Amino acid sequence: MAVAGLVGAALAVFGTAASAQAATGLRVTDGRVYEANGNEFVMRGVNHAHVWYPGETGSLADIAATGANTVRIVLGSGDRWTRTSASEVSSLIGQCRANKLICVLEVHDTTGYGEDGAAASLDRAADYWIAVKSALEGQENYVVINIGNEPFGNTGYTAWTDATKNAIGRIRGAGLHHALMVDAPNWGQDWSNTMRTNAASVFASDPDRNTIFSIHMYGVYDTAAEVRDYLNHFVDNKLPIVVGEFGDAHSDGNPDEDAIMATAQSLKVGYIGWSWSGNGSGVEYLDMVNGFDADAPTSWGSRFLTGANGISTTSKPATVYGGAPGGGDGGTAPNGYPYCASGSSDPDGDGWGWENNRSCVVRGSSADTGSGGGSAPNGYPYCASGSSDPDGDGWGWENNRSCVVRGSSADS
Repeated sequence: MAVAGLVGAALAVFGTAASAQAATGLRVTDGRVYEANGNEFVMRGVNHAHVWYPGETGSLADIAATGANTVRIVLGSGDRWTRTSASEVSSLIGQCRANKLICVLEVHDTTGYGEDGAAASLDRAADYWIAVKSALEGQENYVVINIGNEPFGNTGYTAWTDATKNAIGRIRGAGLHHALMVDAPNWGQDWSNTMRTNAASVFASDPDRNTIFSIHMYGVYDTAAEVRDYLNHFVDNKLPIVVGEFGDAHSDGNPDEDAIMATAQSLKVGYIGWSWSGNGSGVEYLDMVNGFDADAPTSWGSRFLTGANGISTTSKPATVYGGAPGGGDGGTAPNGYPYCASGSSDPDGDGWGWENNRSCVVRGSSADTGSGGGSAPNGYPYCASGSSDPDGDGWGWENNRSCVVRGSSADS
């Protein structure tokens, strides 16, 4: 998190019919984020300032205890803040996995590049991710690489498009096939609509077609209309969007946190609030808990974690950790058999798999019948794969009958 001149060095605070074949683990299909087993994943998370507080790793367990399914972790590339080593990255990923959190890792040194002379370029961020490749390989189911935080300020931001494409190309060229996340320019808030206008070409530049866009919503988004307009543009154009940072107050304006959370929930868009604890430089009010104490929530923390459309009521766990597809207690198909955790349990494609020494049902398959979670509101079954819908109209063809792509225009 950073807005021009606000946070400083002390404490700054998916659009095609199918993913490219090279994509693995968490992936984008039809503008939505899915797990490798085909279950849609909507981020509900918290930002954690690890690079400034490396001793507060216990916060990951505390964040998980709120019901969050994602944590966005602040790292340093060594250009501005202490470099987070490959071994440290590996440890953080392990702790995310132990706490059943999807791990969004971001380099913070890029914050405000072009306006803040101390900031590093996206090219330098790409250098960092390539250097810590050993810690990232094999973690595609659990990790999203957020290339660089708020990579341009309010000066030189027109370079964002080419710089972002170049960084994506270098990371893919190095053999990393994780889902990528790219932050908007203008200190993350994209008031110039640079990311909005160029998102489609940036997405197409990724050979894996596996890039997620992240907008940071602070004072620029102080009305519900502005929030809805921005997020709906991406959803309508099948471009994956996440609100990577936001708060309930800011000195650059009063963000409409109610609209941000309600709109994200209605659109099934992910959000990650800023931040768990440790803010300084006049934005201490963005702490969710006081002094990293999970038992001492702030008013912002209470609003975000337990209020309307908050973490506790809208977050669903990632099924890669053994949770039921769709989250909650919906782990049983209408026929009484459990849902499979992975579609790979069904090699012959008949909708029946085998896990934990018993039969299971692949959600949305021909075996997932009855008035349960396998059918869209219009009565048709959900497609097991977005690739069943090559023309992108929300209708697919599987098991010799029509099916509905979950979250599409036909899913109404």
